[in-house]
Amino acid sequence: MTEDAAKVAPHAYKVIFENESARMLEVRMAPGESTAMHSHPRYLVYVLGDARVRFRTPSGETGELDLPAGAAMWREAEEHATENIGGTEVRALFFEPK
Repeated sequence: MTEDAAKVAPHAYKVIFENESARMLEVRMAPGESTAMHSHPRYLVYVLGDARVRFRTPSGETGELDLPAGAAMWREAEEHATENIGGTEVRALFFEPK
C-alpha cells in the first residue's frame, strides 16, 4: 500500500481525532485541487457538501463519483489519487475504525 492520506496530502486531509480505537479525518479540497497517490484503510465517509471527484488507481484506471451532501458510504481499503472535478469544495468526514 502507498502512504497514508494525511501524510501524502495534508492540504486535503486533516486528522481531527485519533485514539487506539479509531481515527477521524476532515477532508477539504478546492475545485481543481488534487492529491498524489495514497491509501486508506477501510472507512466510513460522510459527505458534508455536494461534490464531484475523479479517482485514479495505481493501475491507471479512472472513475468519477458524484457525492451528494448527506450521503454516507462504506469503503474498503484502497489506494487512489483524487481530483476535485466539481465547481464546489469537497467537504467530508472519514471515520476509520482500527
